[in-house]
Amino acid sequence: MSQIACPRTESTPHRLYDFAKLALIKIFAHPYATVCDLYCGGGADADKWDEAQIGHYIGIDAASSGISQIREAWESQRKAYTSEFFEIDPCTENIEMHLQEKTNKADLVCCLQHLQLCFESEEKARKLLHNVSSLLKPGGYFFGITPDSSTIWAKYQKNVEAYHNKSSSMKPNIVPNCIRTENYMITFEVEEEKFPLFGKKYQLKFSNDVSAETHCLVHFPSFIRLARDAGLEYVEIQNLTEFYDDNRAQFAGLLANSVPNLLDPRGRFFPRLYDALGLYTTFIFQKPDPDITPPISTPLMQDPTYSHDEVTSWRDEEINVPVPVPVPVPVNVPVPPVPVPISVPVPVNVPVPVNVPVPVSVPVIVVEPPLGLGKISEQKGILGPGPADLRFPEAL
Repeated sequence: MSQIACPRTESTPHRLYDFAKLALIKIFAHPYATVCDLYCGGGADADKWDEAQIGHYIGIDAASSGISQIREAWESQRKAYTSEFFEIDPCTENIEMHLQEKTNKADLVCCLQHLQLCFESEEKARKLLHNVSSLLKPGGYFFGITPDSSTIWAKYQKNVEAYHNKSSSMKPNIVPNCIRTENYMITFEVEEEKFPLFGKKYQLKFSNDVSAETHCLVHFPSFIRLARDAGLEYVEIQNLTEFYDDNRAQFAGLLANSVPNLLDPRGRFFPRLYDALGLYTTFIFQKPDPDITPPISTPLMQDPTYSHDEVTSWRDEEINVPVPVPVPVPVNVPVPPVPVPISVPVPVNVPVPVNVPVPVSVPVIVVEPPLGLGKISEQKGILGPGPADLRFPEAL
């Protein structure tokens, strides 16, 4: 996969996007960390790693021109940390074969652009996540930003619904496959009712862009499933509107420098900017470290050999099994002159281990959603945590 970024002016949406990327880097990067940046071509983020004082930078991109640009940017700026660059397509090639000595060495792997292009097919997405897992050391994080496909798809569905609900005289004024605002335009190739898991393409063009960029919808439940298959645990997927609200106080100075004149007196974005901000989402995954306790946010895996309901039924049967009552055996002994009160055993239901054959049903292993994840619709951010009126109530 190769895509050269179109020339961009410093439009408001791109400045918001840059703020989010810089904030994410500040949250995760730490001194002396080894960082692997996927689809790093162009050098747009070359200066974002400097303040973090990382130890080593690995840049990977599919286009030779992109690698040349970022290498020149690095050399001209004389970075304080070491760096190396590789021309590899992470969603089609096996990184382990090219970078054997780099596997399991990265503290952080990020993909701040072009993740959505890997969802052109399941094979590409699976290959990307396998490569990410092979690069990360145990306990390392995979993070980045991608268009929020749930929000975009909901906008598209509302547009199509409005088109079909209009009278015939008004239909020429509405194009069902095109979402147009003052800041951006989104165009889908064909009209569809269902959210495809892979390969659903659309064009996104911001107001000051020279041309549109082609993207693919990212089906988040499939993203999480494939990441789990590759050995990566889901941590969070959060729309940039919520990411901004959560980190506004922490990055107040950074925000003022990145997007001046876009905030109201309370330090909040003007309402029209929330719509553009809500087109993107952050994603965070972690490669588990077997030597430490899993983080609280990581869903726990269930033992597929039994279920909670089965364990409960076993306990109930143990409790309800009648306990044998001892029967006094007559013995020929002299009767004492004084009658002694004899205690009569009373049956009492006491839980004791009893070997009783219990029918055990074979558990059904569900592949999607993954075990331990619970209902997708109950997980924050998975199906589009943008504006409340655009969220999907249930998993697709």
